[in-house]
Amino acid sequence: MIPSLTPGEPVALGFEPRVGAALAPINGKATVLSAAESLAVIRQIENDIGPRWVWWSKATAKALIINNIRPARCWDLAAVQRLIFGGWQTNAASIWAAARDLDPERIPRDTPVDLFTALEPDGDPENPIRLDGYLRPDWVDGQWSTTPPRIGRWTELAASVYNAQIVQLDDLLGRPRAPATARSESAAELLAAELEHDGLPIDIAEAERVIAGYIGPKPLDAAAERAQVAARDKVVLDHLPAGHDIDLRNPSSVKSLLRRVGIEVADTRASTLERRRDEHPVLDALLDWRKAERIATTFGYGWLDRNVGADGRLRGEWSGADGAAGRMTATAGLHNMPSELRPGIVAPPGRLFVRADLGQIEPRVLAAVSGDHDLALATHDADMYAPVARRLRVEREVAKVAVLGAMYGQTTGLGAAALQGLESAYPKAMEYLRTADVAAQGGHNLRTVGGRCVKMNASGTVDMSDRAARSRAAARGRFGRNAMVQGAAAEFFKTWAVTVRARCTQGVIVLCLHDELLLDVPETESAVAAQLVEQCLQEAAHRWAPPTDGPIVQFVADISEIVRWSDAK
Repeated sequence: MIPSLTPGEPVALGFEPRVGAALAPINGKATVLSAAESLAVIRQIENDIGPRWVWWSKATAKALIINNIRPARCWDLAAVQRLIFGGWQTNAASIWAAARDLDPERIPRDTPVDLFTALEPDGDPENPIRLDGYLRPDWVDGQWSTTPPRIGRWTELAASVYNAQIVQLDDLLGRPRAPATARSESAAELLAAELEHDGLPIDIAEAERVIAGYIGPKPLDAAAERAQVAARDKVVLDHLPAGHDIDLRNPSSVKSLLRRVGIEVADTRASTLERRRDEHPVLDALLDWRKAERIATTFGYGWLDRNVGADGRLRGEWSGADGAAGRMTATAGLHNMPSELRPGIVAPPGRLFVRADLGQIEPRVLAAVSGDHDLALATHDADMYAPVARRLRVEREVAKVAVLGAMYGQTTGLGAAALQGLESAYPKAMEYLRTADVAAQGGHNLRTVGGRCVKMNASGTVDMSDRAARSRAAARGRFGRNAMVQGAAAEFFKTWAVTVRARCTQGVIVLCLHDELLLDVPETESAVAAQLVEQCLQEAAHRWAPPTDGPIVQFVADISEIVRWSDAK
């Protein structure tokens, strides 16, 4: 019998298309469905009721999407565990251990049976819970899905973990937003599953044209590829006298190259070389070589062959949160594609991209999370660095560097002199950062305004010298103050992204890049979609940073309708 549900009510779901499915109310027994009926029942419940599906991980979302079911709401147990306990690596075994307060170091592994493991009592193999309270490793590794009754038992466990996570979220004192963050983090995992499935449209011919401009035409064989590499190297090495053996891929060798032409550098980072590129023609050649080398080795023809499907879509694996501050991440170069390749990202015929990029998101988030009255007032300016500059009586660029430096723990350089002014002008914001810095230096885990645990690993410093330990602690402090802003910014971005996903029925999100959204929409609907994206931003801001007695923090985005990603200004 199918359980009676109401819209938004949580119900656990286990699903293996070839075997069957199970539905479990949060406080009830599972209803088991056969493979023949599972899809129709799940689709009917989603369309007619729209519950909040509770599942172990994104894998269930992917199975539904492949079968043309796109849930509106979910609760992803893995995403919520990462929120509460930090880190990135997780599976059903660690989720269960965290929900039951079991020692994660003692989680059993699925190892070959030997004399010792054979003597370990682990109970009935049809019961997923061992006698010691941990999940059976074979169930975790997939045996939960071999029969409908097993799927039912596994789904009941998911419901019990949901109940435990609700209690754990309520126990996060001082973090009342945590339950809402858990819902948006879960929706972000659902969005990640859709991004994996849908892919990013790419014009392969245009992408290959761009690549060819840097490294030449696609080589026919390994010999031709080696010849291209040698030709690229020769452009740089021709600036040196003959007879020198220089490896351009080795930083020490590059330092030696520069020394031969009278240039001493502390490092060979691009920013270092860029500042001195007028000193010798070899620097121009070296910087151009690096750009071409990166395209050849990471974003070249092989990259296209590996990651673009027959439908002309670039695909990678997506995660709703990294293991640090919680930003969305992706493989296949989707998060670090060179700007030179953006002309190849083209909307399909009859469609456009709606591109939206949050403006000055980090200082605006700092104003919101710190509750600094005057910094919140500065967000009412389209360029919030302008009022900050006026208040500090410095140039705008100096004010910008100072604010960013405060969030990144930078105490030297262009904005250093203005930092003291920030302390007096925006004391609550600076105190918020300083508190995070001190806690992180002490090795204490941090927790963002939305409840995410940001782990601070202080182990391994026992055998260090005092100087090395202080340096490590200072680095943790810088990371900590930045993570509290970056983590909150990630939470805000995902709240915005999943609101767009829910509201904008005209198209689909095809890319989430740091603070930027890219939607693929019909050309005739692009103007409406662009307006909806702006409306969703304000809705997300109202929910994420609700009005208080002080000034409302304003969030802004640059929104445009474009054909190619490179058309965005």
